[in-house]
Amino acid sequence: MGKPSPHQSRPMQMSQSTSSHTETAAETTTELYDEHQFAAFKNAIEEVVAKRNVIRDFRKNEKDLEIVKQHLLDNGRKLPYWDVHQFLPIKASTEASETRKKTEYTKERLQERRQTYLDHTGLTSQQHRLATVLLAHVGEHCAKTSQTKPLYVAWEKILEAGMTPLSRILSTYLYALSLESDVDNTDRDVASEVAMFHDALYEPTEKTITLLVKGLVARGDAAGAEALLDGIEDGPLGDLRHRTTSPILQLYCKKGEVGSALRLYQRMRTTSRVKMDAATYAEFIAAIAENGYFKSTSAPIDGAEEMGYIPAYGQGLLDTLISEMAEDILDISEVSATVLHNGFAKGYEECEWDSIKPVSSLCSSDQLVANRVEVDRKTGKCPATEVTLRLIVLEESQRLHVHDTLLEMAKVKSIEYTTRLAAKGRIAKDIAEQAELATETLKEFSDWLNAREGEPYTAIIDGPNIAYFGWGRVNIHQLILMVRALEKQGEHPLVVMPQKYTRQKFHLRAGMIQVLKDDELEMLESLKEKDQMYVVPPMCLDDLYWMLASTSNQTTATNGTSIDVPKNNDEGRYPGLRPMVISNDKMRDHRMELLEERAFRRWCCSHIVNYNYTEYIENHWEEREITFHAADIFSDEIQSNECPDGATAWHFPVTEWGSNERFCLKLPYDSKH
Repeated sequence: MGKPSPHQSRPMQMSQSTSSHTETAAETTTELYDEHQFAAFKNAIEEVVAKRNVIRDFRKNEKDLEIVKQHLLDNGRKLPYWDVHQFLPIKASTEASETRKKTEYTKERLQERRQTYLDHTGLTSQQHRLATVLLAHVGEHCAKTSQTKPLYVAWEKILEAGMTPLSRILSTYLYALSLESDVDNTDRDVASEVAMFHDALYEPTEKTITLLVKGLVARGDAAGAEALLDGIEDGPLGDLRHRTTSPILQLYCKKGEVGSALRLYQRMRTTSRVKMDAATYAEFIAAIAENGYFKSTSAPIDGAEEMGYIPAYGQGLLDTLISEMAEDILDISEVSATVLHNGFAKGYEECEWDSIKPVSSLCSSDQLVANRVEVDRKTGKCPATEVTLRLIVLEESQRLHVHDTLLEMAKVKSIEYTTRLAAKGRIAKDIAEQAELATETLKEFSDWLNAREGEPYTAIIDGPNIAYFGWGRVNIHQLILMVRALEKQGEHPLVVMPQKYTRQKFHLRAGMIQVLKDDELEMLESLKEKDQMYVVPPMCLDDLYWMLASTSNQTTATNGTSIDVPKNNDEGRYPGLRPMVISNDKMRDHRMELLEERAFRRWCCSHIVNYNYTEYIENHWEEREITFHAADIFSDEIQSNECPDGATAWHFPVTEWGSNERFCLKLPYDSKH
């Protein structure tokens, strides 16, 4: 059996003349095109024929161009109306042989229509080809000028005359028809017609399939849209993207067909190119909530257990679905938070719709919580559930990924940096050669960390960040205070410092030079002698060095033992993963290019420790108190935690809200169920 055709759900609407190769003048209709659309079409034709490239195309056929132009500008139809289905076979298959038959059928129907059109109008074959070319130019013109109205008439002309535009021209029509425009054509999906026509003549594209799906969804036919995707040659759902499949899921949700929605959702998650976004997850989970399936007394969703969702209702199902969401999504928008709130509010009939009121006090166990909360910045505790949010640290595989990515980044970052310097005339070396050198130098640093013997480094100091803090220049005394403070806390620090700042004289910024004093140079030399400072060579980015050091195994020094510090340790040391990075760097330059967003956030949470100095009274080198605090107390990603009463609470970061605010979701809890 062949796979069903993408067009099988659209039966061919045969005209009374489908079996005839000719149509008489007596059959000709005098129906006129829509007045507004035709006026736009006429203007488009006039603008197109005035273009130089069009004049060049028709240079040898100027007389024919005028004939074709006047012919197309006739507002009356020449032949009885045929819609697109009359060029398509009733039944087809996506098997190769059947696909060829489908294409042959469509070409034969077009040839019949074209010959009838030529017989009736008196146009020559050459003039017919020129008309096809001219309408192709109209499509390109509309795409460039964001017009849609002219295309409705142009499309009718194509069908009426049995034209066969190139695949790229039909794609241009699809692009132009997808643009926002004030079109008086709400009763007909012309874009879907163009897509069907294209797929009957040429290889289907993701664009054409997506438009056909949207057309079926607009008519409320979710099952038909899903069947269309099943007919794609690549197999069920093929390799289509989220934008193609999500409208079907949304329609199932809107219609309350939860079993079908869950089945499609599972297929979408297991299709490699289908990436679910936060909005789709929220709408899907909200639809299940609205239909009451998260209640402890609910019946299971039909077919869910066969798909592996056990239990197929209640808290267990909710935990499974949000856990799957959390694998793909880190945070949600305020709109998605509202969608979730409304879905649960309707399903439980316990609170107002469209109002995510902030909750600042403890809610009872039997109460639904689907609200905005502000988590305590110091303790990580949620006021509505008394849950303490966790700091989710970097997993070992993610740590290795960060380490390896930093090595890969060295070359790219070096090229960017040296290119900027070369543009300013500040570097003479070959940029590619310098990039290779930068990569090799960072690799040598990585190897040195793994090979060196002695005590492992537990604190990596971002040298310039500490030395510049609170000053308009480099303060070496302040850097030394940091080293001493960390040593007193039982840490073994390594300062990462660009070579520039270890020289006696260097440029701070345009027009300003700093000269280090002898005692400051001696302090830096002492750090190097103690193996407590690594000097980053010129033309290399020091940020990559202290970031990489935080993820190094330090193989020889650690000898396979953990150097992490537990909470409430007897030594009073700052708890957390080691090495920690002492820096107030906001990491804006590395956020998107470093690695996958989840790993980046976890790396920041796991390793970055911020600091602050108390002000000095008389001398800037005098002892001052240094305070340390984690960049984050709890992770900036979706997480679940057990409440004191045994219930489960989910917390979602919301992009438009404050850094400590979350959308809190907790179902009414009954320990008996």
